Order: sequence, then structure tokens, then C-alpha cells
Amino acid sequence: MLFRLQEQGLVDDEEFARAWSESRQRTKKLSRRVIAGELREKGVSTEIIEIVTSEIDPDAEYAIALELARRKFRPIAHLDPELIRRRVHGALMRKGFSSSVINSVMREIGAA
Repeated sequence: MLFRLQEQGLVDDEEFARAWSESRQRTKKLSRRVIAGELREKGVSTEIIEIVTSEIDPDAEYAIALELARRKFRPIAHLDPELIRRRVHGALMRKGFSSSVINSVMREIGAA
């Protein structure tokens, strides 16, 4: 049954993984690492996960992190700088961004 569905193009793990990745980047602002973990939990093969996550442009991932940081920064800009740094840094960490991306973003928004 599954083989027949695959032949008809109704079951395609790579297409699913690509759609999932794009959706999670756009709506949840998630990093490549978190998306890979979610796909792994859904039973997508390591090979397909590597293909799909390698398509995530590092500049696009940085832009997502920057957008998220700016959105988190605005409502707390009046608070103590150390508190701002911890909150924005924590938000980016929870979304799975690497420390190098986080440090760059923090410098760019002036919360380093």
C-alpha cells in the first residue's frame, strides 16, 4: 500500500521535510539544528535531513535570528542592559541558534 502511494507521488519524505523546514523557519523562527531535530522525531531519514538542512542559507538563518532578536528587544529596550542581554540571548538559544550567530546578532542590535 505504502509503495503504491509512493509511486503515485503521494508520499514523499523529501518534499515533506522541505515544506516542514520552510514553514518552521518562517512561522517559528527556528534554527537549522532545531528543524533537523524535529524532522528526526518525525522519522525522516538522516540522509534527507542533511539534504534539506544543507539548503538553509546561513545568511537567511542569520536574518531570521536578527529579526527575532529585534522583535524581542523592542519591548524591553528601557530595561537594564544586562537583563536585555539575558532575555534576548535566551530567546535565541531556545530557538537553537549557534553561539556565533547569537553573538553576532547581539552585537548588531547593540545588546552585546
